[in-house]
Amino acid sequence: MPKTHRLGFGGIICFGGVDWWYHNRGHYDLQMMREFSAELPILYVNSIGMRPPRVSEGAMFATRIKRKLMSLCRGLVKVRDNFYVFSPVTLPGGGRSSVARSLVRSGLRAQVRWAARRAGISNPAVWVACPPAADVVPALQPARIVYQRTDRFEAYAGVDPDRIRSFDLRLKAMSDIVLYSSRALLDAERGECRKALFVDHGVDFDRFRQAGEDACAGGVEPADIATIPRPRAGFVGGIDQHNFDPPLFLEVAARMADVQFVMVGASSLADGWCRLPNVHFLGQRPYDLVPGYMAACDVLIMPWNRSDWIRSCNPVKLKEYLATGRPVVTTWFAEIDNYRDVVSVATEPAAFGEAIVRAIAEPGNAGARRRRVQDHTWAVKAHAVAVGLHQASPE
Repeated sequence: MPKTHRLGFGGIICFGGVDWWYHNRGHYDLQMMREFSAELPILYVNSIGMRPPRVSEGAMFATRIKRKLMSLCRGLVKVRDNFYVFSPVTLPGGGRSSVARSLVRSGLRAQVRWAARRAGISNPAVWVACPPAADVVPALQPARIVYQRTDRFEAYAGVDPDRIRSFDLRLKAMSDIVLYSSRALLDAERGECRKALFVDHGVDFDRFRQAGEDACAGGVEPADIATIPRPRAGFVGGIDQHNFDPPLFLEVAARMADVQFVMVGASSLADGWCRLPNVHFLGQRPYDLVPGYMAACDVLIMPWNRSDWIRSCNPVKLKEYLATGRPVVTTWFAEIDNYRDVVSVATEPAAFGEAIVRAIAEPGNAGARRRRVQDHTWAVKAHAVAVGLHQASPE
């Protein structure tokens, strides 16, 4: 990437879309910060949230509160050279009233400035993956602003869409670059941005490729999946209201009693939503172990719903799935049209199930799937952002 002194800033403050301590570390913002930390000090600010947790969420309410409190107790932590993670005390979404927002803004600004000084960051670029950070970005006097518009945030379940959209528009107006991972979303919003750039998700290609090759060579599988009979259809990722389609999945799994469905990831759906005997919930696994779980499956699936969020998405797991070499079956979203040569797309339960059966019987060309994503590493994506920032420089 261009030398950092030519980018016009001395470090990056990233308002992350997830929390380092309890979310999967394959997310776009975390991976990009990992790459930039090779040359610049990074302060990753754990998600300040787009909405407060609600008691109506049942058991998930307690889970959200507990894990956020545990994150807050960690404060500022240096997790590797040049990379600091910070959990500020704030209100999710920035507060409702003007008084609350003013207090949150001033408190968050002071905390982030303190943490940035401790991380050795001066003259920072500010990277935003959580829209409510729009309230505090100008007060940090950033040298550059990057807005990561990798999802249609206002379509996230439970948020105030008008409020999140207002943050979104402000960020587009103030940012030097707005990053898109969906061509459809970029085309729809290009006119709202000062400068828009398509840089989609990357993949730790060698890690996932190696897992796939090792599994084909008879390598050791994770212990909790090794006891599950084949054939196995795997899903790896969050099982959440804003992305997952429970009715479709349940009908598919119920039709296919001879196929074992392996679910690896945290779920925020109601307890007991699926009690089928051929569905196995293994829970969330550390990022370093994820490739092995994907590789241990015969086919990998993405049973998405039909929300605005999904129509504009481009999930990180798509390239991870392909890098393992396993066949992929997914419901439709706009970005998948660019990968129809290496995936099967089906919208209705019957067609989705038939695609799984075909993939198990005739897995196809694993090498072709890998080659499709081998040049999409996170290092390549970070370089593209650095070039875009350099070209947007006023010099």
